Amino acid sequence: MGIRTDAGLAVLALAAFLGAFVVADADYSIRFLLLGAAGTVAFELVAFRRTDAVRRVWERRSVQTASLVGALLLAIGGALFAPSRVLSAGIGTLIAYLIVLGLVVARRQW
Repeated sequence: MGIRTDAGLAVLALAAFLGAFVVADADYSIRFLLLGAAGTVAFELVAFRRTDAVRRVWERRSVQTASLVGALLLAIGGALFAPSRVLSAGIGTLIAYLIVLGLVVARRQW
């Protein structure tokens, strides 16, 4: 596993959120988009302090599968119950995560 797997899972989840967004005909909420992005940044800053422990847990296929299933269920539930808020937050979260991954890759190449 690694960054490619992480990015692939994030892209799959993002596709689900974007698809649910279109199906629900939701409006973007900039506030919740930014809130989702801020949540990702906050989590990554905390996780950075325990990188090895976080990576050991995340490398488990069962954790990755459960996370993807959870994201898909959240996209479906968000589309049904609070599309603008939940889907915007999810999209913001996943875009921020992909940016973080991009920064990690860029840092490794320097």
